[in-house]
Amino acid sequence: MFIKQLSIFIENRPGRINEVTKALAENDINIVCVSLSDTVDYGVFRLIVSNPKTAQEILTSKGFSSTLTDVVGVKLPPHFGMLNKLTDALTEATISLSYIYALNSGKDDAAVIIKTSDNKKALDAIKAAGLEILNPSAAYNL
Repeated sequence: MFIKQLSIFIENRPGRINEVTKALAENDINIVCVSLSDTVDYGVFRLIVSNPKTAQEILTSKGFSSTLTDVVGVKLPPHFGMLNKLTDALTEATISLSYIYALNSGKDDAAVIIKTSDNKKALDAIKAAGLEILNPSAAYNL
């Protein structure tokens, strides 16, 4: 039930993100979701894409360094406190949240992508809390 996230290590200079998005667009890879974190010289461009393995191969051929990482997608109904319900479940299971970013999963629901200290244990905690895990194939085809 894990989603494959493509993480690209990228220099902080004009045009580098454009090179990534152009390479993917030219090869009919849909970018479903993005997150960018940076330092002074480099950044990590995290993507959920329609075909993670092919996207990684394309970017490797263009000279980009990247990895595929297992992450969890969690649907959050549009009610107050739903993110807190998720973080409560992880806290109760003594799971650290490494990072989180938003994913639009449809007009009525939102979702988040999370990376934790123990993704397998997180799946169990999330399900026990009554939250819905986003199916990987559904995530790749948003």
